[in-house]
Amino acid sequence: MARHATQIDHATLDRERMVDRQIAARGVTDWRVLEAMRQVPREAFVEAGLEEFAYQDSPLPIAQGQTISQPFIVALMIAAAAVKPGDRVLEIGTGSGYAAAVLSRIAGKVYTVERHGALADTAKQRFAQLGHRNIEVRHGDGTLGWPEAAPFDAIIVTAGGPEIPETLRNQLKIGGRLIMPIGVLANEQRLVKVVRDGAHAFHEEDLGAVRFVPLVGEHGWPDEAVPVRAEFKAPGVQPGAPAELLRTAAEPLPQFDDPAFGPLFDRFADARVLLLGEATHGTSEFYRARASITRRLIEQHGFTIVAVEADWPDAAAIDRYVRHKAPSAVAERVFRRFPTWMWRNVEVHDFVDWLRAHNEGIDPARRAGFFGLDIYNMSASMRAVIDYLDRVDPEAARVARERYGCLTPWQNNPATYGRAVLSAGYAKCEAPIIAMLRDLFEKQMEYRRQDRQHDGEVFFDAAQNARLVASAERYYRVMYYGAAESWNLRDRHMFETLEQLLKWRGRSSKAIVWAHNSHVGDAAATDMGVVRGEINIGQLCRERFGKAAVLIGFGTDRGTVAAATDWDGPMEIKQVRPAHPDSYERLCRDSGVDRFLVDLREGQSPNLRRGLLYPRLERAIGVIYRPETELASHYFDASLPRQFDAYLWFDETRAMTPLPTTQRAGVPETYPFGL
Repeated sequence: MARHATQIDHATLDRERMVDRQIAARGVTDWRVLEAMRQVPREAFVEAGLEEFAYQDSPLPIAQGQTISQPFIVALMIAAAAVKPGDRVLEIGTGSGYAAAVLSRIAGKVYTVERHGALADTAKQRFAQLGHRNIEVRHGDGTLGWPEAAPFDAIIVTAGGPEIPETLRNQLKIGGRLIMPIGVLANEQRLVKVVRDGAHAFHEEDLGAVRFVPLVGEHGWPDEAVPVRAEFKAPGVQPGAPAELLRTAAEPLPQFDDPAFGPLFDRFADARVLLLGEATHGTSEFYRARASITRRLIEQHGFTIVAVEADWPDAAAIDRYVRHKAPSAVAERVFRRFPTWMWRNVEVHDFVDWLRAHNEGIDPARRAGFFGLDIYNMSASMRAVIDYLDRVDPEAARVARERYGCLTPWQNNPATYGRAVLSAGYAKCEAPIIAMLRDLFEKQMEYRRQDRQHDGEVFFDAAQNARLVASAERYYRVMYYGAAESWNLRDRHMFETLEQLLKWRGRSSKAIVWAHNSHVGDAAATDMGVVRGEINIGQLCRERFGKAAVLIGFGTDRGTVAAATDWDGPMEIKQVRPAHPDSYERLCRDSGVDRFLVDLREGQSPNLRRGLLYPRLERAIGVIYRPETELASHYFDASLPRQFDAYLWFDETRAMTPLPTTQRAGVPETYPFGL
């Protein structure tokens, strides 16, 4: 019973967040609509297995090749129709029944028509189970309306047609409102509001660009001529042009070991920070391309910082190895936390060996280092701070053990800390951890004097570990209050770590970042930022460094990838599904160029920028990949030319090769991967 109550509480909280962040924050102010959206459980209207995605601001697939509209669009259409208590409303396109259920919380009577019999039957069952008794459902041709129930105060059509059917116009009352997407091509629909001013008088209002499934029927699209896919026409760009413009602008990529590969990226050599993305965390080509680009920039253009989406203490062991530093006095077992394969793989191993060899003949002050930006390995960072203080200030080490002891029960599974702080008593861990960081910096001059032989580097490492513990404590504390807060805290920590590295290495230092596209691309150009209020490293770098920050994304259509099905699950080699027809990845595939670089900066290819600006779907595969729910779980909307300065494409890719997690007999643990 308690667990059921918890599930209800979580769903209610998710609905509240959906209404506040996705709907009200984007301009829907009708209190009746907002309250109705808070009352109707969207998870009851999605397909089985997709409940966890019910409150994302995106459409979701349902049976018969149809979709349940994104919540904002449902709210926008109902608000635009100005539905009031007592109104008679006609909805065309019942689908899952979600929009009709929301309407029923406001209107007096809702009539809804669905052309797919199976969807109509399922919707009836849902309405009965949820107690919606003012809805009537008809299986039939929605373009004919519901003449015997007319006239209607409002008509809402949830599918796009070539024009507004006269049959529907004529079923409006005088003063009635009709909302419908229209357009010749599927991807250039406009949402239109029609108001009936008199027996033969109507006026229209354009509400903006949308994308809906086609309206099929006698006064819509013929079933055999449904427009399955078409390109958006930006001003001055002809239909179908984006794929053709990509083909023209694409610079084919040589093999990674070809001497011609690296020079393609000399154009970005003036950057202060160059961010290299990846569309998955488990694709060999992405790692190898980043390694080749990084080698060129280190060898020829003075970059000395490689900062990766990895934990600071683990990356520090690699850094000591590549910069020929003495290993830690404590045995180091790097990258043993899930997902082990993300950095513990052949591709990274080969790059690390190259970096060590490159640094061997270089002055220690100018050697390129390998650093972690991420926040997760809190227990290793606590150990590192205490180990440092044991050497320089034993009394401070005793205090650190006491202060960090507050977190000891959760250091092996820190995610449980977030649940614990919801109860009284455990939230007090924050104060001693912040005090530990403050004390460390108050004594930094004294500690640095003891560290003269290392030019303050050992203190810098300890300070970064202390920062990580403080950030991680906040991260795990807020993760139970919402995804945006915890995401933003993590990315801000990674950005601030990058800033600290640049400051530490000097005014002329330049950094290369390896991270996922979702961290590297500007969040403000995606629904991450617009809808969910999330920021990321790419956005923060643009704000801080302007054009001296270069953001490069990566993509693929198909192949294999290393990923897990569930968090903390085993690594699997999974087949990547071919890209969705409405995605940027599909455009790249349709270009016909197997591997390419395209420069998206302003002034490089103006027609291409215009052709790609209109948002499309973009795929993101992390350490988890679930092909069966791919559209809901791995796609988001983005404007590629605003998100990235350049984009690398690999038509077909393969999974990276993981390294073993057990140490070979006779090989010293000081070797970074223990092989």
